[in-house]
Amino acid sequence: MIELNNDERLDYLLAEDLRIIQSPSVFAFSLDAVLLARFTYLPIQKGNIIDLCSGNAVIPLLLSNKTKANITGVEIQKRLYDMAKRSISYNGLEERLKMIHGDLKDMPGELGYNKFDVVTCNPPYFLSPSPDVINDNEHLAIARHEILCTLEDVIRTSSQLLRQGGKAAFVHRPERLMDILTLMREYRLEPKRLRFVYPKVGKEANTILVEGIKNGNASLKVLPPLFVYNEKNEYTSEVREILYGNEE
Repeated sequence: MIELNNDERLDYLLAEDLRIIQSPSVFAFSLDAVLLARFTYLPIQKGNIIDLCSGNAVIPLLLSNKTKANITGVEIQKRLYDMAKRSISYNGLEERLKMIHGDLKDMPGELGYNKFDVVTCNPPYFLSPSPDVINDNEHLAIARHEILCTLEDVIRTSSQLLRQGGKAAFVHRPERLMDILTLMREYRLEPKRLRFVYPKVGKEANTILVEGIKNGNASLKVLPPLFVYNEKNEYTSEVREILYGNEE
């Protein structure tokens, strides 16, 4: 049995045989998290992975089906951390997945520098606006806006946590691309792979996926575009496979 609080519900993680606790008033994962989990390089048999801004642990849960490595999630919001812990327990993954309730900026000091093979992060996308513009829901405001951490905090911390040659993968918005690439180089995460995600053909990109290697050589590959919807406003075959697995 699993305890659900307030308006929480237990959802399927689609292509994976996993369940996750979600709440519409606190947090519900988006396609961005699923795309990042698929995009991210993973050591298959062993290693140490850390996911920053974990929310309800959607990315650690998704990654757990693709690697036998140990995965750590970091979440600063207590309620989301608690939801994540219960989801991990429900799926019987406590031996490989663990959650830390804390500030990502403190993690290098607490966990050690140069300890991880992979860092992933789906960070807040938007600069913190004036109080009269920001979302009244504190949980959503923190998840969406740079209130408790900035893009620079995320990239600096990722570099500090990664071992030499380790990889960091981020999902973000195209309008922040130059900020991301500039900060990655500043903190020795050489950008290596970049993919633009488009709502459909003929529309502007609204999401980017980017991977860097700590102290890597300069060589950036721009991957083929990913289109979410086709001309019938249905998921493209690639996105359907990402979300639902091979349906054959």
